[in-house]
Amino acid sequence: MILLLLAQAAATPMGPAPVGPASTERTRYEHCLDRANSDPAGAEAEAGQWKLGGGAFLASQCLGMAYSREQRWPAASAAFEAAATAAEKAKDARSANYWAQAGNAWLAAGDPSKARTALDAAIASGTLTGLPLGEAHLDRARALVAANDTEGARDDLDRALGEVPADPLAWLLSATLARRDGDMPRARKDIAEALRLGGDDSDVQLEAGNIAAKAGDATNAKAAWQQAVDLRPDSPSGKAAAAALRQFSGAP
Repeated sequence: MILLLLAQAAATPMGPAPVGPASTERTRYEHCLDRANSDPAGAEAEAGQWKLGGGAFLASQCLGMAYSREQRWPAASAAFEAAATAAEKAKDARSANYWAQAGNAWLAAGDPSKARTALDAAIASGTLTGLPLGEAHLDRARALVAANDTEGARDDLDRALGEVPADPLAWLLSATLARRDGDMPRARKDIAEALRLGGDDSDVQLEAGNIAAKAGDATNAKAAWQQAVDLRPDSPSGKAAAAALRQFSGAP
């Protein structure tokens, strides 16, 4: 999800194609992003040189993408924040996308506090709409859950669902939060939607089993957990499901 969101923000249109020097800058930006996908180390060097040569926020954003591909999350976060700050100074609306990218990268780095600060800035800009806005609310909900602010997280999740109703991750997180809060009708409703949209995801199947188990439905819990194992046995969700299934085999 993390790299997907970063790619979506990177693909935000730059507006009508310019001419002259601006056209050269656009070409350089697109080349840098392409290289970040195929050769992140090379893109890192290229973006760094471009930034030193006056590349401003486009160079910083490409640098963040290169770091993201290398999973150097703190460095990526700092690069995206630099891009956002420079874009704000230039009064460029893409600053909101860069703040959202920074927040997403801070979550990957395991720093929900910094993620929330960046995501607050992205959402407060008022320029995000549709999918980018929904994903920003979704990420802020994850940061708020980490801070034990379940009420705030619920508000952000509901806003995310309004913007990205076809995203199974949004329904999965909403169902998980509802289960933890003891709202089982909401948990069952939301996990059903997550299963409809993403039933081939082991994370979704794991949570479906968790919700069924909490409702006392051992048959459906076992079936969902087994499906999670079958889909991705070596993933964290697959391993968690396998551990849950051991209670049915008599193993400790």
